[in-house]
Amino acid sequence: MSRSRANRLPHPYWIGAAMIAALWGLAPAAAAPSRITGDPTAEHDQCVAEAERDAPAALARAKQWSNSGGGFDADHCAAMALFYMKEYVEAARQFEKLAHGMDTLAPADQARMYDQAGQAWLVAEQPRSAKFDFDAALRLTPNDSDMLVDRAEALASLKRYWDAIDDLNRASDLTPKKAEIYIYRAAAYRVLDALPLARQDIDRNLALAPNNPVGLLERGNIRRLQGDVAGARRDWLSVAKAAPGSSAAEAAARNLARLGAIRDEKAFPRKATDGPS
Repeated sequence: MSRSRANRLPHPYWIGAAMIAALWGLAPAAAAPSRITGDPTAEHDQCVAEAERDAPAALARAKQWSNSGGGFDADHCAAMALFYMKEYVEAARQFEKLAHGMDTLAPADQARMYDQAGQAWLVAEQPRSAKFDFDAALRLTPNDSDMLVDRAEALASLKRYWDAIDDLNRASDLTPKKAEIYIYRAAAYRVLDALPLARQDIDRNLALAPNNPVGLLERGNIRRLQGDVAGARRDWLSVAKAAPGSSAAEAAARNLARLGAIRDEKAFPRKATDGPS
């Protein structure tokens, strides 16, 4: 099993009731799949990289490799390709199948497959299934900060915000400089109307990751609830500068519209398909 494989899949941040969707656009397809190298680790890494560029081609490559004895690495690449094809439910099931077949391997490797299954379920908007797999992952590696954050996302999607905060507290104890933890925890506190705690966490996030667009968006949300309309507007306008055209910028634009603000065409340029406001 390749140790260079990324543990986490791309997936959305939750920020209370407003979901900030990740950008799922793929780069242009490669002209043809790369040839099999004969080195399983290198072949796996090439196959997964291709899945990001051209998922159908990577899936075909992985199946061919599996048929010729590629084993776990080939099947994992196939699951990754299904994920990038947005076949999230099938990808989750394939990751689970890999996890179930890994009893003889290291607990961390088996946990990684349960975690990736949970991530796929989460993007498929099936948080109960996601939590089941995150629970399995954390039974194997209870002190994995990334997996605690992943389970917190599932718990928040189930509206179990205090349980999510418990996982995020553990994650912050393990990795206090991991900036994303504080966005998630700030959002949970915001939903629970614990605004001073939410503000403390989002300020900590922005201290660790200045100009983080999701952090700026969340700070604007918190400021608005605290009655600081001018501060919220500044944060939401700053999102456009930090990440123009992103889903976070679009969410900030919608928030500004709710304030009755005049759309700033320079900060939020109108798309060619936009009609009159």
